[in-house]
Amino acid sequence: MNETQKAPLFRLAKREGLSQGKAMAIRLASIVLALVVGGILMGALGNNPVQAYATIIDGALGKPSAIRQTVKNFIPLLGTALAIAPCFKMKFWNIGAEGQITAGAICSTYFALFWADKLPHVPLLLVMALAGILGGGLWALIPAFFKARWGTNETLFTLMMNYIIIGVVKWLQGGPWEKAPKGCQQIAQFDANAVLPKVLGVYCGWIVVLVLTVLMYVYMKHTKHGYEISVVGESENTARYAGMNVGKIIMRTMFLSGAIAGMVGFLLVSGANTTLYDGVANNAGFTAITVAWLAQLNPFGMVGISGMLAILQKGADTLETRMGVPVSISDIITGILLFFMLGCEFFIRYRVIVRGREPKAEQEAAK
Repeated sequence: MNETQKAPLFRLAKREGLSQGKAMAIRLASIVLALVVGGILMGALGNNPVQAYATIIDGALGKPSAIRQTVKNFIPLLGTALAIAPCFKMKFWNIGAEGQITAGAICSTYFALFWADKLPHVPLLLVMALAGILGGGLWALIPAFFKARWGTNETLFTLMMNYIIIGVVKWLQGGPWEKAPKGCQQIAQFDANAVLPKVLGVYCGWIVVLVLTVLMYVYMKHTKHGYEISVVGESENTARYAGMNVGKIIMRTMFLSGAIAGMVGFLLVSGANTTLYDGVANNAGFTAITVAWLAQLNPFGMVGISGMLAILQKGADTLETRMGVPVSISDIITGILLFFMLGCEFFIRYRVIVRGREPKAEQEAAK
């Protein structure tokens, strides 16, 4: 049996030197294909696909009130994606952003409930922000310490910590922070003194996350800390050989990640919700993982991906009210879009080679 017959029918080879134009063409093709598949699904259910997509866009961007809601959806997605980016760059799989947002929200809420009559508006907001940053950062530092000291599995550790801190909120809702009447299982709305101001009709959190985008880009691309994160992500042994304190870098990076997530928690309780409840993070910690990966951990890319998902979230609500399409179908369409967008990255990195159709250079080498 010759070498050609022994070769598999299909095999993968890593792409080398793929131009930016071709990579962008593959990404655009994946989006178009996802929309076609989603349209087929909508048509099979008896809905006009073109009308459905137009309804999504109009529902998210057609009116000023819709745009404001879309921006509100955008803020936690972008903020949380920025939070987990340095950890993922370091290959520390922080699945606990949901809990870190909640921890920051709890700490901010304490000052909103019990210090609102003791501090002026701006100092109170600054104290709440600092409390949220420290709360989220310290909560993230726990799994980082165990990873650095004993090499524990950070994926399971951070995931389980989400449920612990959410349980704390449930206890607060029905216990020490429960508002009157007893039994309502709710925390009181914040005093106006503890609420973030609005800019262009939306609470000012959108300004905060856009500023964080620039800062995170500079931090990861142009600072010593960002360089150390990259080296640790490539190889911990190489980092140690270069004299880096890997444990310290892990804990420092996770504290930063949790601090930004805690800031998002502060923005949510003082801007979007003006109260605390057990679902305050609203799955932003998990959705942001997709945002970060689709953007390839590029902070500016996260802006576009977060905006797209925010439009889909708001548009899905309108699709249900106007056309009677269940939210579950909208979620399926969103999932199809994300699946195709993630899948296209595979074809950007690798190419499929069919037996007998190898490039000439490989054929000559085989001879």
